[in-house]
Amino acid sequence: MKVSRRSTYGIMAVIDLAMNAKEAPVQARAIARRQAIPIKFLEQVLHAMKRAGIIDSLRGAQGGYRLLREPSTLSVADVLEVLEGPVFHRVIHDSRSAGHQPKQDQLLGHVWNQVAQAEHDVLQKITIDELVDRQREIDDRHNLMYHI
Repeated sequence: MKVSRRSTYGIMAVIDLAMNAKEAPVQARAIARRQAIPIKFLEQVLHAMKRAGIIDSLRGAQGGYRLLREPSTLSVADVLEVLEGPVFHRVIHDSRSAGHQPKQDQLLGHVWNQVAQAEHDVLQKITIDELVDRQREIDDRHNLMYHI
């Protein structure tokens, strides 16, 4: 499975919001700076997620973005579906009858469907909350203080 930069940035933005937008909305510039995402690209990603109802935005000096769903109920698959469309619907469809499908589809179609289902199952199980915990562990390892 190929994951686009758009999806990677979207997942990172959602993780950032889950970590930083509990008390107050987070501005796109702050997310872009922390996650090293180009601001114009991030704004497009945030807009797509807002249309899908994953995040909300508030205008004004104290405005920004916040998650509309709890991180524990939001999966990586949910974010991918919003940003990439129906990526897990790889079922081989052909208007011709099964007997007239190309040999490759007859032979391998069920294999690719199983692979797509396995990808979906794995990504559906991984929640944003889980990734937030992993990010905090990584941050803690990088911020260790050594005293002599």
